[in-house]
Amino acid sequence: MVKHINRRKFVAATGIAGLTGLAGCIGEDAVEDEEDPDGDDGDDGADGDDGDDGADGEGQVLSWHAGGTGGTYYPLSGDFKSIVDAETPHELQVQSTGASVENVGSLAREEAEFALIQNDIGYFAFNGTGLDQFEGEPVENLRGVATLYPETIHVLTQGDSGIETIEDLEGTTVNTGDLGSGTQVNALQILESAGIEEGDFNEQNGDFDTAADQIRDGDVDAAFVVGGWPVGSVEELATTEDISIVEISGDVREAVMGDAEWFAEDTIPGGTYDGIDDDIETVSVQAMIATHEGVDEGVVEEVTTAIFENTDQITQKEEFIDADSAQDGMPIDLHSGAEAYFG
Repeated sequence: MVKHINRRKFVAATGIAGLTGLAGCIGEDAVEDEEDPDGDDGDDGADGDDGDDGADGEGQVLSWHAGGTGGTYYPLSGDFKSIVDAETPHELQVQSTGASVENVGSLAREEAEFALIQNDIGYFAFNGTGLDQFEGEPVENLRGVATLYPETIHVLTQGDSGIETIEDLEGTTVNTGDLGSGTQVNALQILESAGIEEGDFNEQNGDFDTAADQIRDGDVDAAFVVGGWPVGSVEELATTEDISIVEISGDVREAVMGDAEWFAEDTIPGGTYDGIDDDIETVSVQAMIATHEGVDEGVVEEVTTAIFENTDQITQKEEFIDADSAQDGMPIDLHSGAEAYFG
C-alpha cells in the first residue's frame, strides 16, 4: 500500500482495499479518513504499488491506521501526520478503524505501513496466544516502533445509575467496545477477573462515540472506553450529561493485574471531566506504534526520527511521549528502522 509521490506535484487518489479476516478476528472494515488533519484541503493519500525504498528522495504515501474518531488514536495520528508530512519526503494517509485487533490484521496483510495498537494486543498477536483469534496463529511479521502513553480504562455509567463497582455490572447491559477491538478484549478480561462471566451480562458492541450516545440515551447501563485521558467522546458527554466513572480498585484491581500482567495501576485525576471532581482509581495498558517487517528500514527510521525529534509539536498525551521512555513496555521485536533510531 505504498505509493511514491513527488511532494511538489502531489495529487492524492483516494481509495482503500477491502479488509478481509485475519483468522476471523477482524471486526468492522476500516473507514476512509474524511478529515484532513494537516488542513491542506487535499485528500490524505491512496492505495498504490510497492516500489523502491524512497532513498532517492522520492516520498511515499504511507497508510497509517488509527482508531475511532472519538478516541485518542485518531487525533494523535493527525499530529503524527502533520509532523511526518512536514519533516520527511513522505505523506501519511490516516484512516479511522476499529483500532488494535483490526489494525494488527491490516499490518499482517501488509495493507498498512503503520498502526496504533495496544501493547497487550501486540503481545498476543506476535506470540499467537492469549486470544482465540491469535491462538496458534502468530503474526510473525508484526514489528514494534515505540510505546507512547498509558491507555486508561474508563467504565462509564449515568450519574444516577447506582453502579459503583465492577461487580455491580452483573446482570446489566454493557458496551464492551467495538467487536474485536482492544477495548473489548480489555473489558472482557476485567469483567472475568471480577467474577462476571459471559452470559452474566448483556454485551453490546460499538465505538466510543456510540458508547457515549448509548449512555446518554440510557440504552446501556455501562460502557468501556480505553484511551488516554481526556478521551474526546467522554469529555463531550460529560459537558452535557451527569455521568459517573466506575473505579477499578481494591481487590478487583489486584485480581485484574494478577490475571493479566500488561495491566498497570492508573488514576484519572479529578477535574479531568466535568462533574467528576475526585480521582478515579483504575488500570491501564500502553499505546504503541507498530509496523510490519516488509516496510523499508529507511522509511521506518525517517518516520520514527521525525516523530521523536519533534515531540513539541504533539498536542495529544504529549507529556508521556518521549524517546527516553519509548521502549518501556515494548512487548514485541523492534523493526530494524526503529532500532536504527533508538540504538
